[in-house]
Amino acid sequence: MKIVKTIICVLFGLMFINAGLNKFFNYMPTPKLSQEQLDVFGAFMKITWLMPLVGIVEVLGGLLFAIPKTRALGAIVILPVMVGILVHSMTMDHSALAMVSVLALINLWMIADNWSKYKPMVA
Repeated sequence: MKIVKTIICVLFGLMFINAGLNKFFNYMPTPKLSQEQLDVFGAFMKITWLMPLVGIVEVLGGLLFAIPKTRALGAIVILPVMVGILVHSMTMDHSALAMVSVLALINLWMIADNWSKYKPMVA
């Protein structure tokens, strides 16, 4: 089970590293967007620091998540981005909801798995 968990976490981390790097280098094609999505992303682009910040958080969180020793920190770093992706998928783009749900469950699984490391912060 430990090997399966490691493989899943490394793949999860690589997905976020890839998504974060794409925000800087734009090497993946963008899918066809609806007018509502174009309006939302247009507003995001007006806030010039937002996408670089999300890209940095995705790369950093993905690296932390992929390394077993720092996985607990990576799961918490990725959580706000994951919530944003999940909310976007539930409200605007239902086509990716299955994959996003699986990623959210993996993130929650790692948070639950490392819950003892978070207890001192809330106790």
